[in-house]
Amino acid sequence: MPGPLEGIRVVELGMWVAGPAAAGILCDWDAEVVKIEPPSGDPARGFTKILGGDLPTNPPFELDNRGKRSVVLDLASDEGRAAALALIDEADVFVTNVRKAGLERAGLGPDALLARNDRLVYALMTGYGTEGPDADAAGYDIAAWWARSGIAWLLSRPGEDPPFQRGGMGDHSVAMTGAAMINAALVSRGRTGKGQLITTSLFRQGAYTIGFDLNVYLMWGLQVQGGQRTKMGSPTVNNYVAGDGRRFWIVGLEGDRHWPPLARVVGHPEWLDDERFATGRGRFEHAKELIAELDAVFATKPLDEWAARFAEEPDFFWAPVNSLEDLVADPQFAAAGSAVEVPDGSTTTTMVATPADFHGTPNRPTSIAPELGQHTDEVLAELAERDPR
Repeated sequence: MPGPLEGIRVVELGMWVAGPAAAGILCDWDAEVVKIEPPSGDPARGFTKILGGDLPTNPPFELDNRGKRSVVLDLASDEGRAAALALIDEADVFVTNVRKAGLERAGLGPDALLARNDRLVYALMTGYGTEGPDADAAGYDIAAWWARSGIAWLLSRPGEDPPFQRGGMGDHSVAMTGAAMINAALVSRGRTGKGQLITTSLFRQGAYTIGFDLNVYLMWGLQVQGGQRTKMGSPTVNNYVAGDGRRFWIVGLEGDRHWPPLARVVGHPEWLDDERFATGRGRFEHAKELIAELDAVFATKPLDEWAARFAEEPDFFWAPVNSLEDLVADPQFAAAGSAVEVPDGSTTTTMVATPADFHGTPNRPTSIAPELGQHTDEVLAELAERDPR
């Protein structure tokens, strides 16, 4: 069955993760995506070396590029630029995370392309936005999304080194915004008949990611203090360790509602009348003491036993702190559709799924990522057939 974006033509000029990931989401949703690469290829093809050697597959690249067609064009040549322009002239969407100055030098800036194809949705993804002193600065997600936007600082404990983000976290976050804005622009084009330039940035995505903290600061001038496990003011929103060493998180955001089931689960219903813990104020003032009590109780049983106890209380909200191995083994991982089987030419390869399901137009990835330039001859032949000039 055709997916929700069947018939939408996308040309991607992307590198590393953010741009290719946004186009990859569209491809998973059944858009036709042609990926323009330089003769040296998208540098993300080198992730195998970054991950430790000459490996037979490239999992990060596969996630963001499955189902696409790869066309190698030298945009420094007249022939390469002409072919790129011809492809984009026929496209509904152009997705890029190349810096704007480089796009302008290649004749692929937004003004030039929209003048040629006024129905084009031109999606530009940058490090820091299109205005200001750093509009054309390089912006990997470690810099623009993680460090400069404030995320790393907020997650750093006083006096300790900041934690390192995981690969592509900001890129995949901004890619979801990219896919959303592209689809909104396509809806707008359906009303007006006109495409438009749409932009987003890693820096702004980072600011939105910490919007809870940032909006408190903007509106009240206050900084919400980061929590430390042994001193959390609300012990019902904290993580604990079971007797088998497995960690879990209690999510009792509504103290009056979630405190009674917690007290019952740990076998201390008398705490409900204990003047130290009976009220939210009391639990806040005696938080360190209560957390120590809970630590001692939770250490007496393995997590599986606690899980069975937790299930007896409908208003007890919790989650295990999963490792990758735990996550993949978690029955909800499969039930939620978190993985997808991608055809690889002989059988299928299990990969992470795009986090969206279309129940009226179900779809799934059609193939693994292309080899560099795998479809150059095919795509250019199709182009010449449609426009023999």
